[in-house]
Amino acid sequence: MSDFLREQAKKDFERARMREFFERILSFTSPQRQELLPLDEVKKLLRPKGERYLGLKTVPIDKIVGSEGRYLDFNKKFLPRHGHTRGRWESIDQAHLAYKELPPVKLYEVGGVYFVRDGNHRVSVAKSKGSKFIDAEVTSLNAEIPLHPDMTLDELRKRVIDYEYAEFREKTDMERVLPGVEIRFSTPGRYDELYEHILVHKYYINMDKDYEIPFEEAFRSWYENVYRPIVEVIRKENILSMFPGRTEGDLYLWCVKHWDDLKRQYGQDYDLRTAVIQFAQRHGTTWKRRLSRWWKRLTSWLRRPPADPQ
Repeated sequence: MSDFLREQAKKDFERARMREFFERILSFTSPQRQELLPLDEVKKLLRPKGERYLGLKTVPIDKIVGSEGRYLDFNKKFLPRHGHTRGRWESIDQAHLAYKELPPVKLYEVGGVYFVRDGNHRVSVAKSKGSKFIDAEVTSLNAEIPLHPDMTLDELRKRVIDYEYAEFREKTDMERVLPGVEIRFSTPGRYDELYEHILVHKYYINMDKDYEIPFEEAFRSWYENVYRPIVEVIRKENILSMFPGRTEGDLYLWCVKHWDDLKRQYGQDYDLRTAVIQFAQRHGTTWKRRLSRWWKRLTSWLRRPPADPQ
C-alpha cells in the first residue's frame, strides 16, 4: 500500500508541475498574474497598525494569495514551481491519500485575503486536490485598504498611492484651496513628505508676521512659489521624458532636495532652473543610457541558468 501511495504522490506532483509549466507559458505576457504576493512587501505598503489573534477558522483556499517566506516556490494557484519542493509536497500528498489528519495551516489575514505563515505545501496539495476550504490558525493584521484575490503587487501599490492621495486631499482641503490641481506620485509614502514641505514653508513665511497664518494660505503660497516654478521648468525642458514611469511630483521632491543641497553649498541665490536641469542631466535616462540598460538586462537574461528539470 505504501508503495502505491508513493507512486501516486509522485504522479500527482509531476502533474502539478506540468500544470504550473503550461500556466507559465500561457501567462508570458502578464507574468505578475502568476506571482504569489510576498507578505513583507505587502506589510511595507500597507503599514498595518496592529494585529490580533482570530483562532481556528475554515478559510476559502482561493483567498490565500501570498506567503511570508515561500512565495517564490509556488505560483498564484499554489502550484509548485521547483523540483526542490518535491519531497515535502509528496509526503503531504501521501498523508492526504491515506486520509491522515494534518494540523491546521497558519495564516495572516490582511485586507480580506490570506498569507501563509506555515503550511505552504499543505495549501498546495489541498488546492491541487480541488479543496475549496482549509482549516487554519489565523492572525489578522489591521490594514485600512481592502485587497482582492487577483490583485498584483503593482495594483496594490497603485491602490495605496490612491488611498494616500485621497487622505492628503482631504487633510489639506485641496479641492477647494487649489481647484483643478493634481499632484501625483509613483511610489507610496510621498504625500506625508509633501505635507511636511508645506508645513516647513508655513513656518518660514510665518516668521515675519505677528499672527498665525491659516494653513490654506501657506498651502497656496507653497504651490505658487515653490512647487509650480519647479514643475514649470520640468515641463519647459521636457525633463519628465528622461524619467520613464515617474511623475512631476516625484521630480519635484528630488529636485527641491537637490536645489537645497546646492544652496547650502553655493549660497541661497543659486538659480532654480540651473539646479533642476543639473539634476536631470546627472540622474535622467538618455536614449544611450536606456539602450545600455536594455542590453545589460538582455545579456543577464541570456546568462541565466535553465530551470530545474520537471
